[in-house]
Amino acid sequence: YVRAYATNSAGTAYGNEVSFTTTGGGGLAIGDTYQGGIIAYFYQPGDLGYVAGETHGIIAAPTDQSTGAQWGCYNTNIGGTQSGIGYGAANTTAIVNGCAEAGIAARICDDLVLNGYSDWYLPSINELEQLSVNLHANGIGSFIDGYGYWSSTEYGANYAWGFTFYNGNADYYLDSKSFTTYVRAVRAF
Repeated sequence: YVRAYATNSAGTAYGNEVSFTTTGGGGLAIGDTYQGGIIAYFYQPGDLGYVAGETHGIIAAPTDQSTGAQWGCYNTNIGGTQSGIGYGAANTTAIVNGCAEAGIAARICDDLVLNGYSDWYLPSINELEQLSVNLHANGIGSFIDGYGYWSSTEYGANYAWGFTFYNGNADYYLDSKSFTTYVRAVRAF
């Protein structure tokens, strides 16, 4: 609610009270350029990182960080990675701490300093899906059609989850950790 007023030597005069409602994202929208990248998702109740009454979510880097990186550490079980929204940062930390290989997808994201931000990570599989649904499907973010992107969600010692972006469609897939594919970093806000 707002109400204008003016005070002078004659006293104070008040205007009409006016009410208005702001948008749930604090004026922010999916696809907006914000804090170093592109807003890809707003956290919902049940997501790790959701805080009632506050606006938080995921920002995607505006371009790919690699067109051919391995997930890394084939034949090594990192363990503990999660698929849900809000888990990508913890997954990335687990991968980087459990796999010393250079140039792997998680390390590329973890080492990234872009547009003044250094807290980038490799998205979980469900976070990566939101990039497809909210950005790629709307022609935002320059994602490559028909090519897979690594997630930070592992599936045993030899496989990890990826996500393929198609024209309006997308598919989860499991691939060998030694396979090379695209990498797109995200960060939370």
